[in-house]
Amino acid sequence: MEVTISGYRCALLALLLSACPMLDMHAQAGRARSLGIITGTLPVGPLNGITDVPGVLVGQTTVVIGDSVRTGVTAILPSSQNLFLERMPAAIHVGNGFGKLLGVTQVMELGELETPILLTCTLCVWRAADAMVTWMLEQPGMERVRSINPVVGETNDGYVLNAIRSRLVSEADVRHALTTAAAGAVAEGSVGAGTGTIAFGWKGGIGTSSRVVKAGDSTWTVGVLVQSNFGGAAELTIVGVPVGRILGKSGLSSLAPAKGPLGSIMVVVATDAPLSDRNLERLASRAMLGIGRTGSSVDNGSGDYVIAFSTNASVRRPRGAARISQADVGNDAMGGLFDGVAEATEEAIYNSLFMATTQAANGHTVSALPVPEVLGILRSRGALGNPQ
Repeated sequence: MEVTISGYRCALLALLLSACPMLDMHAQAGRARSLGIITGTLPVGPLNGITDVPGVLVGQTTVVIGDSVRTGVTAILPSSQNLFLERMPAAIHVGNGFGKLLGVTQVMELGELETPILLTCTLCVWRAADAMVTWMLEQPGMERVRSINPVVGETNDGYVLNAIRSRLVSEADVRHALTTAAAGAVAEGSVGAGTGTIAFGWKGGIGTSSRVVKAGDSTWTVGVLVQSNFGGAAELTIVGVPVGRILGKSGLSSLAPAKGPLGSIMVVVATDAPLSDRNLERLASRAMLGIGRTGSSVDNGSGDYVIAFSTNASVRRPRGAARISQADVGNDAMGGLFDGVAEATEEAIYNSLFMATTQAANGHTVSALPVPEVLGILRSRGALGNPQ
């Protein structure tokens, strides 16, 4: 049986839900903030997600096949315009480089993004890139293009839930994620590129959050989306409380002994603040603080990457332009943006866990975070606030 959906593509959905225990579609527990887990002090955007940044679109395809494949694609479009023709300043920060981030060197060299960003599974990176290149070459204005730098990131969902060697993410799956990308609330948890991922020994996935920040005399939005598949030997920490230690769960080793203390995370940061690629790299590096607050030590076996871009019209870079704008938030005004990205990254990780559902495949079951127990621990430590 095959399900490939962004919501799930399937005439057999009703049958699958009733007959396949490996597809656990139990209701999600709720986003962290709605449960009283308040990260930081800055205000969040209307949706508390990356799509609070004007123009940003997200599309997802979830791929579930039989009892062995749990994977997918998440597409982040910084704009509905053709990025190859109207490029955006961008930067990449590498926390630990044990990963397959396609397109990284050109972004670092030129400081700009010319395609959407795709997230998928490790062995699906090249198929996803090829599909996106095919899709982009079909767009108006691309008739004479002979070089494209597709940006595709990954985490490895193949140790427990996904038969990764089958590489069953298809061109149709990538096209679906790209063409259905939309503004509005982003699906989180066990969806898209987060379908088969694990974080800190529990089911991880896609998570997002945003912050509204001050930079000088202006107000801007910072939005973050994560694909969480990390933790290693570290213990999950939630708003400073060592939840993993209290629950007796440490990293991924109990689920995948052969994998050892490994794990990866992809972080995408969007902002409408006018930032150069230099300040975007500085902003991206602060996302690592949010990752660290959840308990990660950025293990040697991790692929921990942050991709940041600015959607501000004043810093766009038309293809072939002889001169580009130098608009940029001043160094002394970057503090609020730094705070915002650290807070939003931390909360996005929490959302990826709290919104995930228990999944079973390949003879293994990966449980969702035990929310009642977690809330009880946080309450006992005085770390639970009023639901928002």
